[in-house]
Amino acid sequence: MDFGFFFSTLVTDLGGLVISALLMSYMIAAIGLNIHFGFTGLLNIGQAGFMLVGAYGFALTVKYTGNFWLGFVVAIAAGILFALILGLPTLRLRGDYLAMVTLAAAEIVRLVGDTQTLAPWTGGTIGIPNNQFSAPFVALSPFPRDGSFQIGPYNYTFSQGDSWWLRLFAFGALLLVLLISWLLVRSPWGRLLRGVREDEDAVRSLGKNVTMLKTQSLVIGGVFAAFGGVINVLATSLSADGMGRTLTFQLYTCLLLGGAATVFGPILGTILYFFVTIIIRDSLKFFGAGVISDQQAAQIIWVFVGVGLMLLVIFRPQGILGNKRELTFVA
Repeated sequence: MDFGFFFSTLVTDLGGLVISALLMSYMIAAIGLNIHFGFTGLLNIGQAGFMLVGAYGFALTVKYTGNFWLGFVVAIAAGILFALILGLPTLRLRGDYLAMVTLAAAEIVRLVGDTQTLAPWTGGTIGIPNNQFSAPFVALSPFPRDGSFQIGPYNYTFSQGDSWWLRLFAFGALLLVLLISWLLVRSPWGRLLRGVREDEDAVRSLGKNVTMLKTQSLVIGGVFAAFGGVINVLATSLSADGMGRTLTFQLYTCLLLGGAATVFGPILGTILYFFVTIIIRDSLKFFGAGVISDQQAAQIIWVFVGVGLMLLVIFRPQGILGNKRELTFVA
């Protein structure tokens, strides 16, 4: 066995992951989920739905108007509207109702996106190809429209497709969302969110509008997720099935691994989660060559992830960066 080739491939894959726009889209969505679950205690099981409505709002607007910034505004508006539709009827009730509603709503959005009746607009099960909505974004690039740039083993185009321009934009978006999150949770409003998570009756007894605080949290976290959805489809293409229950499960795993109710927990957790999955994937391909198919390898990865998540919840529910005295895995 050529172990040198294996380690070279593994290091290249891991390094490429760190600078990928797709990874940053997951980080942004996980930060939004942290606002919901980590700081406010809202059990949102439909974060992928927020990403999907933002992605559809952006892609369809840009496809038919050719205006990137209008598409971006529509994506944010879609995230806000989705949060209000879900939150206003349920946030006056206790947590489990929000979990059921968000899970169902995310599935409804996915199924509507998949339906062939709306295929002329949404693309149905095929989705909307990247080239139908990415051109206005590429036009904003300060880099040349053609050619590529190489750093070590990583060679990407300047502006087109999976480009350095997209990576730079995604990194800037991640820093902006991280800064906003840090400022919010350190503010008096952020301390109120922690109070709602710990004992909403106590916060209500102080004259605070708990329902309004929950709604604000749901809206802000939903906007972050919609933003992550935009970057996700700019890095790939828009497919409803690509943002289903599995994506929400991945985001929760990233959040709990890094540590809920911490500013940098979603960042660390997302990196570690994808590092582990890539290590397992490459190891299975190398050591199981000719024995394990790619489909079987994908199933085995999910087994490892599921077992790892159970062990995490049992033995370190606060995650790597979390404080056990402040927050454990609660629903």
